[in-house]
Amino acid sequence: MNRNTPYENLANAIIIQACKDYKKAYKRYIRNSRRTDKPDKELVELEAFFRSDWYKALTAVDGEYLMNRIKKEVTHEC
Repeated sequence: MNRNTPYENLANAIIIQACKDYKKAYKRYIRNSRRTDKPDKELVELEAFFRSDWYKALTAVDGEYLMNRIKKEVTHEC
């Protein structure tokens, strides 16, 4: 049984989608890193989101920790 409030459900959905988007963008960055060292706009924006006050208002999970976990997962997959 889900005991979360609608706000918590929305916050969780936003974080989950951001993680999926970050994983996809980071994979793209890894594939393209041979051609350019510069991350694309989406990756930069997602990293800014994970470091933002808005992100901190949505969850207590450290954004840096989450990004590092996703990077390790992607690196392991590649």
